[in-house]
Amino acid sequence: MAEGCKIDPLAQVDESAVLAEGVEVGPFCVVGPGVTIGAGTILTSHVSLTGPTTLGARNRVSPFASIGGPPQDLKYDGEPTKLVVGDDNDIRESVTLNRGTVGGGGVTRLGNGNLLMAYTHIGHDCLVGDRNILANAATLAGHVEIGNDATVGAYSGIHQFCRVADHAFIGGYSVVTQDAMPWVMTVGNRAKAYGLNLVGLKRGGVPRETITALKKAYRMLFRSGETLETAVDTVDAELGQYTEVKQLLEFIRSSERGVCR
Repeated sequence: MAEGCKIDPLAQVDESAVLAEGVEVGPFCVVGPGVTIGAGTILTSHVSLTGPTTLGARNRVSPFASIGGPPQDLKYDGEPTKLVVGDDNDIRESVTLNRGTVGGGGVTRLGNGNLLMAYTHIGHDCLVGDRNILANAATLAGHVEIGNDATVGAYSGIHQFCRVADHAFIGGYSVVTQDAMPWVMTVGNRAKAYGLNLVGLKRGGVPRETITALKKAYRMLFRSGETLETAVDTVDAELGQYTEVKQLLEFIRSSERGVCR
């Protein structure tokens, strides 16, 4: 245990746990064996950390969060899989983050600067990038991938093996069973694409010319009457010079489950 750590006398910290400088562990927290906590991370109270789990620097974890629990998978048989969490995440009340499974690569990953609101669940083998917002009770099944700067609305569920692209927006109470595209609002049960997230594009500083190109690309992809495969090639030939359009096209091409549309 490094210098400067503050461990409340009502907390339980396993002697094998590794705590960096400035870590704070509040009352009734339980830090188990195989846990590593980075500098400046704060466990407020009633937090459970189960290893093998690595928590990066400057994270803040709110009461009743359960971090690093075993995967909710009937095939799991106690293998030493792990959870890896990056830096500067805000993990709110009653969030659950599960470790990976052998069949899914053995690791669940959460990147940097994410906001996980209350009751969010990130299942086994999920790969979540940076600066995402998961609103209250958003639920990720196993093997879900989320890029960067995406928003998942409250009470939404993402089906296993689905992907949520960079800058995607999932509306509240949605059930997502295919891949959610970048810059697109995906809403409903079952979720469908409801146009570009223009507010997000403007807030993100995307140039007006690029937004116009994205609008045209969206119309050509989904309202031209062409097959999606043909429309992707048509858009690429006409508008592929725009980075954001290219990002959209490459995401569609790489989809194995198909995209919400």
